[in-house]
Amino acid sequence: MISLDQHLPALQVIVPMLSAPLVMLLKPSGLARAAATAASLFAFFVAIAMTIGVLDGNTYTYRMGSWPAPYGIELAVDRFSALLLLIVTGASTLALLAGRRSVDSDIDESRQPLFYAAWLLALAGLVGIPLSADAFNIFVFMEISSLASYVIIAGGADRRALPAVFKYLIMGTVGATFYLIGIGLIYLMTGTLNLADMELRIHEVADEAPILVAAGFITIGLALKAAIFPLHVWLPNAYTYAPNPVTVFLAACSTKVSLYLLLRFDFFVFQGNLVNHDIQFTWFLMPLAVLAILIASGVALFEQNIKRLLAYSSIAQIGYILLGASFVTLAGLTASTVHLFNHALAKGALFLAVGCLATQVAGMRLADLGGIAKRMPWTAAAFIVAGFSLIGIPGTAGFISKWYLITAALEHGTLGIALVAVLVISSLMAVVYIWRIVEAIYFAEPAADLSAIREAPRMMLLVTWIAALANLYFGLVPEVPATLAASAADTLLEHLP
Repeated sequence: MISLDQHLPALQVIVPMLSAPLVMLLKPSGLARAAATAASLFAFFVAIAMTIGVLDGNTYTYRMGSWPAPYGIELAVDRFSALLLLIVTGASTLALLAGRRSVDSDIDESRQPLFYAAWLLALAGLVGIPLSADAFNIFVFMEISSLASYVIIAGGADRRALPAVFKYLIMGTVGATFYLIGIGLIYLMTGTLNLADMELRIHEVADEAPILVAAGFITIGLALKAAIFPLHVWLPNAYTYAPNPVTVFLAACSTKVSLYLLLRFDFFVFQGNLVNHDIQFTWFLMPLAVLAILIASGVALFEQNIKRLLAYSSIAQIGYILLGASFVTLAGLTASTVHLFNHALAKGALFLAVGCLATQVAGMRLADLGGIAKRMPWTAAAFIVAGFSLIGIPGTAGFISKWYLITAALEHGTLGIALVAVLVISSLMAVVYIWRIVEAIYFAEPAADLSAIREAPRMMLLVTWIAALANLYFGLVPEVPATLAASAADTLLEHLP
């Protein structure tokens, strides 16, 4: 008898992809929303099932059409990709559950089925990237997710999203083109697109110029997709002007998937085959990580728009992830991977709280939010919990990440002490910019009469608190993400010489 478990990797991507055209045809919009949410929830349950399986020692591979790799398309799930699948499907599901009010206010009812169809395509693309074991199919899924993301970002009522999407489109296209050029050069030299087969063959031509050029193209292309400083300029406006549910979804997982791909590709293909590549990797990424942490946090200190402020905070948090990875050690890669998960929790909860505020207030500038906590106490409290996690207060998920990062940094002597100082300074900066928001919503004078303002809709508030409490739960019980992260770090380091 064929077990359903064998088909879970395929179901993970096929269900949202095939649901998209169905959702597009559904009327009224409530039916389209329910179908999209059901497809996302199914994908989330599949991700949970595979995570439980890989924690129990199972492996998941699926050969499309029964063709063996490297001749056919293979989907594979290990502990690293399982963590990403949890992040992507969980973020999508929570954003859809909480987003009904925002979507109804921002998008005409006649266009909502198209919006939800594009959402499912973005979800299918984002889960397809960590599932795929083939470099070209990764590109295909990357383009599916990118094209659908452009649609859902520009789908709201704010016309400022259009130039933001245009900038995102240009930079995303450049990034994808660079990645494709790199893949083409590697295929030219090795004759394969399967990552495992590529790793075996590339050492024979590792000193050839096309391979070195390919490494540069792929790294820069994925850095553009991941919004690594200074290639981040598309991100602030995209997050700021997108509909609030879209910001929740993309802020929690979009850049994380690109960072995952950068780490996986580099460690699987280049680290063990290019001479001194680990040193080059460290000294290329570490300065960019430090600059991202300090400069983006500094910009956030002065931002007046709450969504834009949190967008710059995300750029700084990407710096944390890169900093851990740049150590090229077990402790550093574990810290980096843990922060992939924990930052998704914190930033997802923060943007959910922002979405709650947006149901009652038109503007998202700090001056527009004066004293609103008096009328929306539960929303404000959820924001504080998520803010504590972003800062790294003990007892929250964010503290676990920073503890791992500090431990990894201290393995590097004097340099490590300097990096710990950077982490402490950036955490203090996070205290300041989160406090600016708290001060506005609790203590500032209202810009207008607040008597008409009510607490956010119950479903939206419930989902926000689920995300906020998850930050506390995984801060007190971090075993699952920590175990997955440690195993992911082991998997990456196995490919070093």
